[in-house]
Amino acid sequence: MDKLTSELDYPMVIVTTVADGQRSGCLVGFHTQCSIDPVRWAVWISRANHTHRVALRASVLAVHFPSADDCDLAELFGEATGDEVDKFSLCDWTEGPSGVPLLDRIRNRFVGNVVDTLDDDSDHRCFIVDLADVQHEHPLRQLGFQAVRDFHPGHPP
Repeated sequence: MDKLTSELDYPMVIVTTVADGQRSGCLVGFHTQCSIDPVRWAVWISRANHTHRVALRASVLAVHFPSADDCDLAELFGEATGDEVDKFSLCDWTEGPSGVPLLDRIRNRFVGNVVDTLDDDSDHRCFIVDLADVQHEHPLRQLGFQAVRDFHPGHPP
């Protein structure tokens, strides 16, 4: 199975959130639209990730769709951990709805309310987001898994 999945090139996203004044964000490979009416998105965040702990207390998530030109931001949000680094001090961002940090450079994104979480015994938890504020400024040139596969996570797997 590892051989098959390692060859896939699914799109990557950067998820940001805020709770109790604490900002966090991470690179995410597991996500998909999961409902048409209402439009909802499912995002799986690693339990080992700082963002997971913040997202559990958050009411809002922002999902950013980086382009192939945003590899440096993907590296920051994929390799650094919020346990040790304030990632937002290293990039330009703006406060969005409910205080969620929006990455200024990635203008293809949405903000949505967390309406549910799905919990099982896996290493990731699923957050279901009801899309509220969708921004699409230019055609997507999605950053795929193959461009980031050699990144080293900022937390132990």
